[in-house]
Amino acid sequence: MNPYYTKTNLAFAMLVLLFPILNACKNEYIQAEPVCFERDIQPIITANCTQSGCHNSIDREKGRDYTTYEGIMQDVKAGNYQKSELYNVLIIPTGEEAMPPKPYNRLDNAQIRLIATWIEEGASNDTCAAAVACDTAGTISYAARVKPLIQTNCNACHGGTAAAGGGIGLSAYTNVKITVDNGSLLGSIQHSSGYSAMPQGGNKMAACDIAVIKKWIDAGAPNN
Repeated sequence: MNPYYTKTNLAFAMLVLLFPILNACKNEYIQAEPVCFERDIQPIITANCTQSGCHNSIDREKGRDYTTYEGIMQDVKAGNYQKSELYNVLIIPTGEEAMPPKPYNRLDNAQIRLIATWIEEGASNDTCAAAVACDTAGTISYAARVKPLIQTNCNACHGGTAAAGGGIGLSAYTNVKITVDNGSLLGSIQHSSGYSAMPQGGNKMAACDIAVIKKWIDAGAPNN
């Protein structure tokens, strides 16, 4: 047997095995699907970065107002998520620079992946409205439609063990149902008079998302 041939095959086989690992390291958070600012990114940033004392139009922590696209772009290097401050503070494990700070919950990998992908795609201020219509037909599922909206828009303060949510937890259906029954969930997301406007310090949720939650509530808010 030719020893050179054997070593060459072995080296090639190792490269084949290592390529997915190397590629994953290079693009650890990038996903394939296109991401839109208004639909996918703004709700995450509003819910997790604009609370009282943080990057909102009043407190402007570190001179940043993340309630606007222009404010967010101060910490974004379009086309390069790895050199964007917005991305880097999200992946710091612990410490004062890690964001969101305690007692707020950290973003999960799926949310960080969306932000990284948006930045890498050019961080444009788009909506994707033409590509995705608002679908409220048929039965609205709590698990598939409502819970993800609450997780994205509310759980930075009201999820897990966060102490900043005024004692209101929304990670479990039973707690969500309490806010449905007393009217505070719909009143807050619609910014109705007499209710605390949510997400705190930010803009309203997208009209389609509010319509989805309202239809689910009108149907009795089932745990489906």
